[in-house]
Amino acid sequence: MPDQDLPQLYLVTPPSFDLDLFPETLARALDTVEIACVRLELATRDEDAIGRGADAIREICHPRDIAVVIADHRLIAERHGLDGVHFTDGARHVRKAREGLGSDAIVGAYCGASRHEGMIAGENGADYVSFGPVGSAGLGDGTVAEAELFQWWSEMIEVPVVAEGGLTEALVRTLAPITDFLAFGEEVWSAADPVAQLRAFAAARS
Repeated sequence: MPDQDLPQLYLVTPPSFDLDLFPETLARALDTVEIACVRLELATRDEDAIGRGADAIREICHPRDIAVVIADHRLIAERHGLDGVHFTDGARHVRKAREGLGSDAIVGAYCGASRHEGMIAGENGADYVSFGPVGSAGLGDGTVAEAELFQWWSEMIEVPVVAEGGLTEALVRTLAPITDFLAFGEEVWSAADPVAQLRAFAAARS
């Protein structure tokens, strides 16, 4: 059983991947380290390609009892049997998605480094709020979500919080006591051995 005091791990797919290769890498990662959720976040606007990616990820994750959310595409989440949607543009679509998907779906919102945006997302029904980047990463306008934001949120707000964007093992150690989830994307997939890198991030939590 995982240590309940440690933040859970959350994986974000690469912005593009080979359907013949990536699912095997993902499966190895999921079988090595306990993961709470996988987010499909593709750069393409091709709905057929996104749908194929959604099916591939779902077929890997659901037999392992791991939730799958998709970035921004609420209708694809419904159509392809995913567990919910993650909005990359803050709180604005959260309420409508909650109404449309129902209470059992996962609805998350990336809120940059904005405490105010995060609070609105929570009030509108988000299951979690994501802040970032926490390190040097190409997210948003480059404003870093500092540890103080996570400290305040963990003390004042009940909505679970996710740290993402530019995570390093040092940042994992800093943020582990004050966040509920740590989300890894390119930090893992760009490594020579993604599974070994994920294992190192997991170990850095404690």
